[in-house]
Amino acid sequence: MRNSLILKIKRGETPFFRFLKICAKTLTSSTLPLPRAVNPLLGGLYHGHQSGMAALRWAATYFYREPLFRGRCEKMGKRFTLSKMPYVISHARIYIGDDVNFFGKVDVFSGRIFDNPVLILGDRVDIGHNVSFVVNKEIIIEDDVNVASGVRFMDTDAHPKDVLERIADLPPRPEEIKPVKICKRAWIGQNAFILKGVTVGEGAIIGVNSVVVNDIPAYCVAMGNPARVVIRGQKPDENPLPSGEASESATKRDPA
Repeated sequence: MRNSLILKIKRGETPFFRFLKICAKTLTSSTLPLPRAVNPLLGGLYHGHQSGMAALRWAATYFYREPLFRGRCEKMGKRFTLSKMPYVISHARIYIGDDVNFFGKVDVFSGRIFDNPVLILGDRVDIGHNVSFVVNKEIIIEDDVNVASGVRFMDTDAHPKDVLERIADLPPRPEEIKPVKICKRAWIGQNAFILKGVTVGEGAIIGVNSVVVNDIPAYCVAMGNPARVVIRGQKPDENPLPSGEASESATKRDPA
């Protein structure tokens, strides 16, 4: 009876039901009429709401999320920050360095193939929102790596190559699982997939939505599916001139 009445209103079968449909649309698309004079008050309430929610999130993280996750890790360095409780369903051993930031949801999964899969995050690593690690053997993220949102790291295909083994719901063979390594200063773009056996070189950049199936050389830019090197770079100067010397050098080159 109730569903039939709703359908009649949606269809506007009679003048009365059309009237009800118009009233429903008006109510659902309207906003509360307020005088502009109350805007400062409402703005203050909005900022108070945001500040209160931020304080509650901070307290939940400081007193609950971070201590619990720290207990799950084998090692956690100083000044670790996170905004959501990491979702770990695995027996992976997790090592985290100093000044690491989790800026959202982070997942860690492991299978049953090896006894001690390892996830290592170096110092000053930034992990974006909705990043997942499928680690059955080893995934290493070295120092100063930036990982954007939506990135997936996988040291396995999650299923065996052989069709009969997949049908039998068997895990991948041990030889099909290969470690992943992201070298220091690399930058992994949004929604990239880093697959098994890959090493991303120092300072390399992986473009958004890329699928990396082969090693990427240091200081290169790679993108695409499969990812290919589009720009070849070189190691930056580790000891640039101080600003005063740089200015003096520039003056000598360009007297004007």
